[in-house]
Amino acid sequence: MKFTKKLQALTIAATLAVMPISAYAAQSEGTIELKTMGSLLFGGTVTQLPGGGTFHGDHGYAQYYVPEGARTYPLIMWHGMGQSGRSWESTPDGREGYQALLTRDDWAVYIIDQPRRGRAGYTHAASDDAGKHPTSASEGGVWEAFRNGIWQPGESATVYKNSQFPLTPDAVDQFFRQQTFNTGVEPRTDEHRIFMGQTMAALAEETGPAVLLTHSNSGQYGWFSAMASDKIKAVVAYEPGQVVLPQGVTAPAQPYKNALAYEMLQPIIVPEAEFNKLTKIPILIIYGDNIATEPSEIFNVDVWRLSKAYAETFVKEVNARGGDATLISLPDLGIKGNTHAPFADKNNIEIANLMENWLHQKGLDGKEKPHTGPQPKGLTEFSIPLAK
Repeated sequence: MKFTKKLQALTIAATLAVMPISAYAAQSEGTIELKTMGSLLFGGTVTQLPGGGTFHGDHGYAQYYVPEGARTYPLIMWHGMGQSGRSWESTPDGREGYQALLTRDDWAVYIIDQPRRGRAGYTHAASDDAGKHPTSASEGGVWEAFRNGIWQPGESATVYKNSQFPLTPDAVDQFFRQQTFNTGVEPRTDEHRIFMGQTMAALAEETGPAVLLTHSNSGQYGWFSAMASDKIKAVVAYEPGQVVLPQGVTAPAQPYKNALAYEMLQPIIVPEAEFNKLTKIPILIIYGDNIATEPSEIFNVDVWRLSKAYAETFVKEVNARGGDATLISLPDLGIKGNTHAPFADKNNIEIANLMENWLHQKGLDGKEKPHTGPQPKGLTEFSIPLAK
């Protein structure tokens, strides 16, 4: 079994390595020529208040950059738990992130803040403890969740020896300052996931057909987005926190030592008809390095071991139904030391190129109809009472 997985990884590596990338490789040199740039708010709800007032909230925020001669499909980037769109902009040590790297390479990019986060923080669902626990209950938890190393209470932080995290005082300071708390609760319910998917579908109505990039906790929302909108033409998931499985399918039992991690990482069960929508688009899942192979009592160590195991089951079920899903473990490709956010690591250009090769392989990087920017929603009714 291990030999088969290793052979599959080597085959994937060889395929991606020979893709003609000279015209497509991300780079941090040269000018960026934009056709347009801007921002928009998408989705959300309107609440009618007592006395005749209204409250517009629970929408998403997107900033966008459209280069001259853009590719047909824009890339929509969704941040992870405790994060905002900042994750995709610049790296903690100040190098260019996907925002610039991919825009320079002719991709139109939309970087979002999800509802109740960052610049999309307007909500009625205020939480009494919002801000107490930005990501994983402590900055030590954040350090571990991103697999920079281990930082247990009362002990000094450690760093994985081969880590691609840019370990400088400035980078560490920036890393912690980019954490963003929720302005309202983020419930882990199917109703909430469906709402998040419908919110992304609303953005896709304005962008037109697009490729969705997710990170960590937003991985679960990515599946619901693709099930909610046929305008999501592919999903690239960086270490998705959870996956979905169709009714009647049970993931192989996994050993564990941390009960909370085991409970939170369980696959989300969806109707077979909904799951089958994911077989209509190509899916790429990418995991970094230093993922435990044995159960651990440390929550943020066991989380990614379980996540990866369940993602393997997800890929198997998608492909068994005629779909096109691929899981890449970067160490299996000889790419060592990547953290939970490989797109922000020291080798993020290499990570971007890996994704671009895959997009090229799937025919998603063309310029047949260059993307020109978001289109107005075309609303015909006012959401507030207007005097006649």
